[in-house]
Amino acid sequence: MSKIVLIDADSLLYFEMGRDTLEEAIQGIDQRIEQIILETGAESYIGYLTLGKCFRYDVAKTKPYKYNRKGAMKPPIFYALRAHVQQVHKFRGVSGYEADDMVGIAKDYFTSKGYEAVISSPDKDVLQQMPGKHYNYQKAEFYETSEQHAKDFLWKQVLMGDSTDGIPGIPGLGPKTADAIIDNMPNVLNHHQVVLSQYMAKFDTPEAVEKFAETFKLVYILKKVSEFDGSEEAFNIEADV
Repeated sequence: MSKIVLIDADSLLYFEMGRDTLEEAIQGIDQRIEQIILETGAESYIGYLTLGKCFRYDVAKTKPYKYNRKGAMKPPIFYALRAHVQQVHKFRGVSGYEADDMVGIAKDYFTSKGYEAVISSPDKDVLQQMPGKHYNYQKAEFYETSEQHAKDFLWKQVLMGDSTDGIPGIPGLGPKTADAIIDNMPNVLNHHQVVLSQYMAKFDTPEAVEKFAETFKLVYILKKVSEFDGSEEAFNIEADV
């Protein structure tokens, strides 16, 4: 079985752009990619970038998506690094999708083609919401995320929202409460029922359903080819090891 590693390239750029010079940053990027390939034992690799706005900006109604980052400018080195990985490593982005969405969709695509797919990212959402094998290049550690853990983590995010991306959940509901709700969920109920009931207890009925649906769509990372309406060119392997 061939092995492919799918790289969350956004996090890679953010991780390396703090170098003193562009030359050092490019060297750091190239060495990091080499490390990822070597440690995972992959025969092929693809990196995905976020290019432009994704569908979540249209979904967000309560507050603009990533409103808390408005006005934050990326340094010129970020764009130079992005151009480098696009040109040298053939990393790519797909309009309307974030990098982690494409990593999740690509995992499903390549798994269906008989590949062993490994995800490489240090991002907590990617590590915990996507089931399967992960390689965190920042810590040089492997992780295995179970289907159950991924499902539980997703629904905890629906309860809490995600302050990093400016996604509001249920006001005042934090990690400890979310853990208690999901970890002690009655067997006769499913995640959808339990989490929706928490929204219903906090908001009026029409508003509760709308906020619940909005938060779910914002925190959910796409994971299926059926959720993708782009071209299969997004999965072309142009960078074999």
